[in-house]
Amino acid sequence: MPKTNDTALDAFLAAKNEIDAMLARLVAHSADYFGSSFEELNWGHVGTLDHYRACLREITDMAFREGEERE
Repeated sequence: MPKTNDTALDAFLAAKNEIDAMLARLVAHSADYFGSSFEELNWGHVGTLDHYRACLREITDMAFREGEERE
């Protein structure tokens, strides 16, 4: 049975809703300083946050055609 535009729309909206939920969780986690306490911060925390930032930069570069994704 061929997939219809309705099926594509359903899949698109499901993926969008999942992304929205992930973004909301990330915003809340960021507001909580990613579960870190200032007294216990170390370079491992910085490395983890740098990794998160690099992953998000890759996504935003693709979404907005910036960085290495620029045409």
